[in-house]
Amino acid sequence: MTTIPASLLILNGKSADNALLREAVSLLRTEGVELHVRVTWEKGDAERYVKEAVSLGVATVIAGGGDGTINEVATALHKTAGENAPALGILPLGTANDFATSTAIPEALDKALQLAIIGKAVPVDIVQVNDETCFINMATGGFGTRITTETPEKLKAALGGVSYLVHGLMRMDTLKPDRCEIHSDNFQWEGDALVIGIGNGRQAGGGQQLCPDALINDGLLDLRIFTGDELLPALFTTLTKPEDSPNIVDSKAAWFKITAPHEITFNLDGEPLSGQEFHIRVLPGALTCRLPPDCPLLS
Repeated sequence: MTTIPASLLILNGKSADNALLREAVSLLRTEGVELHVRVTWEKGDAERYVKEAVSLGVATVIAGGGDGTINEVATALHKTAGENAPALGILPLGTANDFATSTAIPEALDKALQLAIIGKAVPVDIVQVNDETCFINMATGGFGTRITTETPEKLKAALGGVSYLVHGLMRMDTLKPDRCEIHSDNFQWEGDALVIGIGNGRQAGGGQQLCPDALINDGLLDLRIFTGDELLPALFTTLTKPEDSPNIVDSKAAWFKITAPHEITFNLDGEPLSGQEFHIRVLPGALTCRLPPDCPLLS
């Protein structure tokens, strides 16, 4: 009989009363699976629980929540545990679940939990910003970032990913591009950006495919800029059919530097970061993640 290694589930406090999840965890435990559960209450809890997971010797730390929870756990695994880090498992419980969706994590809780515990762990990249903050999925800047960070929780709960589009249409009065300069090896661009997407993963903002060709294990970042020309048409094509937009600038590199004459804000998997200069670089194979064998984001 094969013994299943122990896991620790870090659960976003908003999902603590999920009856289906409680049932799935109880069923696994009756089958002999050692599964610890910890619930987050405030910022910093994930890092503390990752340290506990390492001391317990678990094989997997499962992030139960949305993109922000997944990124917080992934960052803690990279920073706290280093080479001895357990694998990252993903249990999508958020509003948009952009990273889980694009990596083809099952929507059914029992199947996602099973994959997170016994799925094959593969090396994936993580991205570091200004040598400090990390993200695993995507950094977004511009008008789209303001919309995703300002969309009310009640609207997200009622409409899911569509809520970002609805809220964007309600906030047309704030529509303005960000002036900035972006460069890397063999790439330089300067102008007005309506939306900036720097992707390790492919989508953000509730299903918007900002970097449709990104891979999470190629050691590269995908950059997509929606320029600020013809603002209103650009907004609609950005939020609905980005592949049809005539205002697209694309690039791919291991790093990008972004500078602006004024403060701009990037959303790093739900965590806002403001400033006038951003150094963004990929850290190849910095952690392992349990993903489906047919994951479309693996090369």
